[in-house]
Amino acid sequence: MITFNFILNFSNVNEPFMSTPFKDVAAEHAAFNTKARQRIQQTEFMTSAPTFRLCPADIGFEVAFAGRSNAGKSSAINALTNQRQLARSSKTPGRTQMINFFSIGDTDRRLVDLPGYGYAAVPLEMKKEWQVELEEYLVSRSSLAGLVLMTDIRHPLKFFDEQMLHWAHAGNLPVHILLTKADKLKYGASKNALLNTRQALKKLGLNCTIQLFSALRKEGLDELAGVMGNWYRYKLDDEKNGEPVLDEQYDIKKHHVIDGESDSQTENVEQSSDEQSSNEPKNAE
Repeated sequence: MITFNFILNFSNVNEPFMSTPFKDVAAEHAAFNTKARQRIQQTEFMTSAPTFRLCPADIGFEVAFAGRSNAGKSSAINALTNQRQLARSSKTPGRTQMINFFSIGDTDRRLVDLPGYGYAAVPLEMKKEWQVELEEYLVSRSSLAGLVLMTDIRHPLKFFDEQMLHWAHAGNLPVHILLTKADKLKYGASKNALLNTRQALKKLGLNCTIQLFSALRKEGLDELAGVMGNWYRYKLDDEKNGEPVLDEQYDIKKHHVIDGESDSQTENVEQSSDEQSSNEPKNAE
């Protein structure tokens, strides 16, 4: 997948973005997390779009995955869906210039793999073009219900990550941050990294949810699936044996929480995202 550098252009820099918090309910719904994860494992490749204008119909619910090159994005998608070859990471970052769409059970619920960013070798003009495309997608896509932003636990929240958070704020979009490759650090160091990143987010005026994640150890998958399940509007219905039900009247952009509120933070034993090859479209992590 294409990687690129951004040119920051913050307006109203003194105004904290994401000033309206959203709650993390994943930690309180273990059974729900498991059900959501089972549904997400039905993910199949749908299509690729070279530009925002060629994206699939803007209906239903989408959850987008984003991150710097080599942050472990493809590995996270493969671990989450339990499909080793679903998302492919390119050996030549910046080569593939596509927004990749995957259907989850039906085409009204989609996982979107965005181009990796921050790769210096990509030509400047290409970086600028994709800056425009991604900003338009994050701000204008009505079906986009949430953004999963991946950042390496050893050097989190770089310049380009903050740009993505700015765009998410402009689109009133909930963000869940994965501190990936947590297996690269000892337990105490990973917890300190989590706390330090939370403090950095507070200083920026951000109120995102955040967790540790390791694709290598398959840790943090249920928590991530629970967050996504809420964004996809899944809910447990005992009379239907836990099958997810979609509330068509719900406006995800106006209500960041679905089935209740909780102040609990997700603190998982973070996982590393070692690259795994796949037969589907390539994405630079």
